[in-house]
Amino acid sequence: MSAPDEHRHDRAVGESHAVTPLELFFDLVFVFALTQVTTLLADDLTWLGMLRGFAVLAVIWWAWVGYSWLTNSVRIDDDVVSRLVIMAAMLAMLVVGLAAPAAFGEYALLFGAAYFVVRVLHVLLYVVATRTDKDVFGAVLRLTPGMLAGATLILAAGFVSPGPVRAVLWALAIIIDFGTPLAVGTSGWKVDPGHFAERHGLIIIIALGESVVALGVSASGEELSGGVVTAAVLGVAVVCAMWWLYFDVVAVVAERVLASLTGHKQASMARDSYSYIHLFMVFGIVLVALGLKKTLLDIDAPLKTIVSVSLFGGMALYLLAHVAFRLRNIHTVNVQRLVVAMVLLALIPVGALVPALTSLGMLTLVLVALVTYEAIRFRENRHRIRFDEH
Repeated sequence: MSAPDEHRHDRAVGESHAVTPLELFFDLVFVFALTQVTTLLADDLTWLGMLRGFAVLAVIWWAWVGYSWLTNSVRIDDDVVSRLVIMAAMLAMLVVGLAAPAAFGEYALLFGAAYFVVRVLHVLLYVVATRTDKDVFGAVLRLTPGMLAGATLILAAGFVSPGPVRAVLWALAIIIDFGTPLAVGTSGWKVDPGHFAERHGLIIIIALGESVVALGVSASGEELSGGVVTAAVLGVAVVCAMWWLYFDVVAVVAERVLASLTGHKQASMARDSYSYIHLFMVFGIVLVALGLKKTLLDIDAPLKTIVSVSLFGGMALYLLAHVAFRLRNIHTVNVQRLVVAMVLLALIPVGALVPALTSLGMLTLVLVALVTYEAIRFRENRHRIRFDEH
């Protein structure tokens, strides 16, 4: 009888585990892709450019979501072949990021080809990694046609001339990608709630970090006058407030709600709250990053309308996503964040009239007021939640 292979690692599907270094390593290329989406938006400050930016972010996000579900289902970092596949996907995602600013133009085919590779590697690894669990394996197979169809349409878009046909192919790809999980349901999925919440929380941090980078790069290219330094400080205060609004209580409650569920309800909650709603949080952060970047370029001039939309509207979108997140998780409305979002939308035309530094100051003031109000008004609930008192 042959000796057992002491180095063999049996990967248990659904086994609880923390976020691994390999997952964080993979997310580095997602950071770069986020930066490139901001570049796309900055280079095309038009309504069509905003739509294209969201489309590029949506498909990149959905590719990342696929890998987040994969690594939630099974820990793959101990397997050499799986490591190599993930690293190959990283290389392909890097090319996706490089081509992202011209995904609808010169590099449409390069973007589509690299994106197709990312999605195919994901499907292949998912099928192999979950084949020992018939429930998860069956769920993966039900999703596979939609996952590959979306990537194929993005690739096909690279072969057609810029124009309506390319736009239609992209739209169909996004509809199929985001619609497939709703159509096939969540039967068979197993969710590790701690890992799932932590992974998405880290992505929020990554997106916020990209905002700080955009702010720093813009400030470093300017003379460090008192106004520029003030704007940079206010910008960081805005990012800090965004961090506070998500991680102080919201993330804690969401993880506990997810952990309290099982089976189909848990998987549906994970899909809706994290895979879908977090996209709008991230896009809101990207828009704010764009607004901060443009604000630093000329602090004395009023913001262009579309930049004001990015700064105030992006923050409003971030807060509205929080409202949707809470509504989906605990079925109540966060009234104060909904009201503040409406106030921010009302400030968009003001941003086009007053100096950019004043707009940034108003945004900071509104966010500080919101954070302060919640900290005081709900201090007892906050203490109970954060310190897990019952």
